[in-house]
Amino acid sequence: MILAPDTHVPKGRPLPQPPRASQVIDSVTFSIVLYAVIIGLIVYGAYSGAQAMGYNWQWYRVPQYFYTVTDDGFQWGEIMQGLVKTLTLSATSFAFATVLGLIIALLRLSGLVVCTAVSIGFLELIRNIPLLVLLYLFYYVLGPIFGFDRYTASVLTLGVFHSVLISEIFRAGINAVAKGQWEAATSIGMSKGQAYRYIILPQSIRFMLPPMTGEVVHMVKSSAIVSVIAVAELTTIGRNIISDTYMSFEIWFTIAAVYMVVTLILSFGVSIVEKRYAVSQ
Repeated sequence: MILAPDTHVPKGRPLPQPPRASQVIDSVTFSIVLYAVIIGLIVYGAYSGAQAMGYNWQWYRVPQYFYTVTDDGFQWGEIMQGLVKTLTLSATSFAFATVLGLIIALLRLSGLVVCTAVSIGFLELIRNIPLLVLLYLFYYVLGPIFGFDRYTASVLTLGVFHSVLISEIFRAGINAVAKGQWEAATSIGMSKGQAYRYIILPQSIRFMLPPMTGEVVHMVKSSAIVSVIAVAELTTIGRNIISDTYMSFEIWFTIAAVYMVVTLILSFGVSIVEKRYAVSQ
């Protein structure tokens, strides 16, 4: 007599569900509500403080600094012009930082003692100098020697400072490529430069892209530091408007909101790039 196989699979104990409170805290809705509450408290605190000081709110004057419509037609306001300057400065500095960061990473990975020592020395030097001090060095010390203007000194400062971070992104991305790719490139007679150009760097881009796009957001926020040397970017424009109108609360709230909108848009773009080019595990 042949017995039918026992198809009954004993069921184990169900996995315990996380507490209801944890589910609520981890939800997107709770995060949005918490964010809104924090922003609301900050705004309320500033408003209450201003009211206690007898501050005269003049929000109706703010739109003219975004745009004006006159007999000559539509014209962008000072805040929008400052925003364009900020984005231009950030893009130029990021391009310079990317090139310099790649050079530093390749020097460190070259295997040559001198190149490795130079790259490590550069990294340690820049990494341990505050961004503000670095800006003063480029503008007040190196500027008169080499003839740097404010804009050039700002680009060099932001580029050099962020090149240290970007070089580490390049190094990590290159090291993430499987060693077998190097062996395959060598086996078909490629030089080290050809292997980097055709094999290693194209594959490492997928590893480097998410943190690299995050550096773009960081660059935009860091660009506000150049206001201390009066580069006509967004923060400097805000300070100039306040000196003319004394609308400190309105203008700084507006400038902060503009930065937040820009960084949120960039962050949203970063999340899309990360999902599209994520490396499968």
